[in-house]
Amino acid sequence: MTQPKTLLITGVSSGFGQALAQAALAAGHRVVGTVRSPQAQQTFEALGAGAMGRLLDVTDFDAIPGVIDAIEADVGPLDVLVNNAGYGHEGVLEESALDELRRQFDVNVFGAVAMIKAVLPGMRRRRRGHIVNITSMGGFITMPGIAYYCGSKFALEGISETLGKEVAPLGIHVTAVAPGSFRTDWAGRSMVRTPRSIADYDALFDPIREARQSRSGHQPGDPAKAARAILTLLDAPHPPAHLLLGSDALELVRGKLAALEAELAAWETLTRSTDG
Repeated sequence: MTQPKTLLITGVSSGFGQALAQAALAAGHRVVGTVRSPQAQQTFEALGAGAMGRLLDVTDFDAIPGVIDAIEADVGPLDVLVNNAGYGHEGVLEESALDELRRQFDVNVFGAVAMIKAVLPGMRRRRRGHIVNITSMGGFITMPGIAYYCGSKFALEGISETLGKEVAPLGIHVTAVAPGSFRTDWAGRSMVRTPRSIADYDALFDPIREARQSRSGHQPGDPAKAARAILTLLDAPHPPAHLLLGSDALELVRGKLAALEAELAAWETLTRSTDG
């Protein structure tokens, strides 16, 4: 570690947020973590003097700028924002209500963007900072039954990449970190599942849902190792725009890119026929 940093991490009560906060504190950084209950705040602050909890729901968009201003006034300049707060929605698209899509995007996309917009003025003035958006391999690859979730992560990947190009000349880094399958609560307590209602999808989707539930807690990825990888990223002089975490993510994304290249080649003649 080059020097201690002040990190703001959303959603530190569990999963990647909790693991990253613990690793950052152990490395000597200061961590401001957002939580949604006073009890969770007390639990987080019990981790040590460098752990400072703030009550915030990332979908309370109007409250976010004031919270950021108060943090910078009380704690100091923020070096790193980690947009970790999020959840998974599982459900066949035809069966899933539009309100579930809105909620998925409010948390996973709009909440992240609202946090970014609140920290950017300070980072811009200081000409330094690093924004880390926790996305997913589901921001690159897809599978039946998580259309809303993949849609939100594809959106955050695109926003991250574009933002990185906008703020690079200002000394600010942006990295989208896309984990594969890790032993977090994503597929368990943290997942919202739409009830099944259309029998035509049973043969396709029921085995996928059952397999995901059975693997919950037994995924290959170790959240503590993911946290250490992200801390390594924060010390890199030229951090990447995209970072995959986990061998499964690497293999699946490489497979997607190969399939996409093959499809582009197969349809290249028709693609080029529209020129001129």
